[in-house]
Amino acid sequence: MKGVYTLGHYVPTILSSCWIAPNAAVVGNVVIGEGCSVWFSATIRGDNNEPITIGARTNVQDGAVLHADAGVPLTIGKDVTIGHQAMLHGCTIGDNSLIGIGATVLNKSIIGKNCIIGAHCLIPENKTIPDNSLVVGSPGKVVRQLTEEHFQALKESADHYVKNADWFKEALKPMDVDDEATASTPSKL
Repeated sequence: MKGVYTLGHYVPTILSSCWIAPNAAVVGNVVIGEGCSVWFSATIRGDNNEPITIGARTNVQDGAVLHADAGVPLTIGKDVTIGHQAMLHGCTIGDNSLIGIGATVLNKSIIGKNCIIGAHCLIPENKTIPDNSLVVGSPGKVVRQLTEEHFQALKESADHYVKNADWFKEALKPMDVDDEATASTPSKL
């Protein structure tokens, strides 16, 4: 599988139902659950004894970075959406949560289940966010509680990425741009 690397004695565990983009990097002490996806240019670097564990049907979107420090594991629940260019470092993310585009969650922080961490939000070290919270700002502050309608939308986000990953598994093919016969004509705007 492209983009997946052992590191010394650390060997990633990735189920066959997962999809890893060809230019993503999944390195070392990483455990990825069933139906997960890791998108383009994402990096998951498990380079110490603390595992990075990702629950079933979670998606790690383009450019996200996941890492753990010695003594500080990174644990992500199931049905989590990790937005583009998010940074997760040695934290815990509860089931059915969304980490927004460019958000940062630092060491020993705990995000509850059914949470939305807004775009570019900063969750500093040792912060606990209760279940069902909408959090925005830098540093992040809980601004309100989410409803069942929000919980369903979070689940739909995770479901969408499972289906999208299945499509990419089947349809994504490298294209030789030197072969003019296969290159398509750019559309005119």
